Amino acid sequence: MQKNTHPYADLGPEEVLQAVEKLGFEPDARVFALNSYENRVYQVGLHESDSIIVKFYRPGRWSREQILEEHAFAEELSSLEIPVVAPLRLSQGETLVQINDFPIAVFPQIIGRPPELDNLDNLLVMGRFVARIHAVGAMASFKTRNQLSVTALGHSSREFLLENNFFPKDLVPAYESLSADLLTKIDTLFAEQGELPLIRIHGDCHPGNVLWRDETPTFVDFDDTVSGPAIQDLWMMLSGDRNQRQGQLLELVEGYNEFYDFRAKELNLIESLRTLRLMHYSAWLARRWNDPAFLLSFPWFNTERYWAEHILELREQLFALDEPPLQLI
Repeated sequence: MQKNTHPYADLGPEEVLQAVEKLGFEPDARVFALNSYENRVYQVGLHESDSIIVKFYRPGRWSREQILEEHAFAEELSSLEIPVVAPLRLSQGETLVQINDFPIAVFPQIIGRPPELDNLDNLLVMGRFVARIHAVGAMASFKTRNQLSVTALGHSSREFLLENNFFPKDLVPAYESLSADLLTKIDTLFAEQGELPLIRIHGDCHPGNVLWRDETPTFVDFDDTVSGPAIQDLWMMLSGDRNQRQGQLLELVEGYNEFYDFRAKELNLIESLRTLRLMHYSAWLARRWNDPAFLLSFPWFNTERYWAEHILELREQLFALDEPPLQLI
């Protein structure tokens, strides 16, 4: 199993406050760790000012150029009055500062609640705002950010888990065969798309990355922004049985089409993208398993039960890939 040096071993409240002071702020000693694992994110109270959100990027995950492209995209959207949380310009005029081993960015604190996506009116609104993001995303291209691909999310995840012996020996044959069959089908479904338009997208647009206030969504955390198909930012808003998802889709697309043209052909990728997310999520946990925060927060991971349930989940996806896609009817 892969051995990693834990990059956050020496990052505690005192180090956070010292970094915030170096950035030119006056913290009042209130430091609250927020729900983040890939990076470390803190709400820090300030003297005579609103609290700020300070993000310590995981060293080595992104290059400086890639992070700055993330920031530039968020700033571009914000400048066009699309509700996203963009990083603050710091005293040096930059959005990213290196302190010790950490690239650090600061964001304003935004208060909101998760969107209620079982409300069809909310889905209509979400469709409009995601479309506005995509309309801007299609105006230019990333130069250094990743592209969403079957190789990165699927094949690489499979290889990592098998090469690092995460599966119990008696489950290895089942996973090897099943994952190979899944990726063969997914490769075919992506190939059938032909030249798939890839635009700048949020990349991880699940309800946890949306704050709802005043009947409007605010999109946060562009850490996974990529060049990818538009449907990646939409499918995670659909839930329930097929009839429920069908009704939700119609509302979402109705709002979306007001600002950007929805590509119905991409509906055939939804179950492929769901499968890739499942595979990538397990590999992500495995890659970070030497980070103590993961050991504490995901105690159920890397047990025989977890891997047996993961295989069962993937087997269900094998059947889902053969089902007809949702329709715009």
